[in-house]
Amino acid sequence: MIKLLVALIVTATVYNAVPEQTDSTPFLTASGSIINSECPEVHRWIAVSQDMLKEGWGFGECVEVSGAGNLDGVWQIQDVMNKRYKKSIDFLVENSRRLGKWKGVRIKITSDDIQV
Repeated sequence: MIKLLVALIVTATVYNAVPEQTDSTPFLTASGSIINSECPEVHRWIAVSQDMLKEGWGFGECVEVSGAGNLDGVWQIQDVMNKRYKKSIDFLVENSRRLGKWKGVRIKITSDDIQV
C-alpha cells in the first residue's frame, strides 16, 4: 500500500494506563504490546483515533509530533482511541500526569526508531 498522507493536523490529549481510561486490560495495547506498569511513558507510545487507522496510519509506525509542548518528539503508534474521537492522538503518560490537551498538533511519519 502506498501511503499518500504523510502529515496531519490533530487534537492531542494524554491518557493513563488505568481501567477508567482504557478497558479491563489497561497494560495491553490494541496492537498487543505490553505497557510497562512502573513507567508507561518510557515507551513513547500513542493511541490514534480509529478514523486515522482506516486512513492508513498503522501500529508500529513512528510519528514526529510538534505543537504539544514538552511532549513533542518521536512517538510510536501502539494503541487506538474510542470511536467517538476523530483526527486525534492520545499520549500514553505516567499516572502523575493527568491533564493535557492541544489543538493544531502536527504529526508526520518519520523513519526514526524509538529506543526503549
